[in-house]
Amino acid sequence: MNISKLPESELEIMVIIWEANKTINCDAIMEQLDNSKNWSKTTVLTFLARLVKREFLSVKKEGKINYYTPLVKEKDYLEMEGKSLIGKMCHDSVTDFVATLYKGNNISTEDIKSLKQLIKEMK
Repeated sequence: MNISKLPESELEIMVIIWEANKTINCDAIMEQLDNSKNWSKTTVLTFLARLVKREFLSVKKEGKINYYTPLVKEKDYLEMEGKSLIGKMCHDSVTDFVATLYKGNNISTEDIKSLKQLIKEMK
């Protein structure tokens, strides 16, 4: 499956849908949106139509209401984004990526413990 990078606005809609973990309609999405986004229902419907066109969502019409179901799993999108970021910014080096986070004080002691455990499990 070839997953494309989403613009921030469409990604925000997808996060709401992934978190819902069920089929969802536009009104339910509107309720979950951050209040700082003054998006109209028409704007949200435009984003949803784009996500359907990009094959991130399927849509099923029941009466006058469209219900949306994710076709792309959140885990798959995050893996693609992670690989893309590491590839572009750290020349495909996970070590360089983690070192950059560490040097920027973005990794806590708890994160380091979790990473060590993950590495141990991967061996």
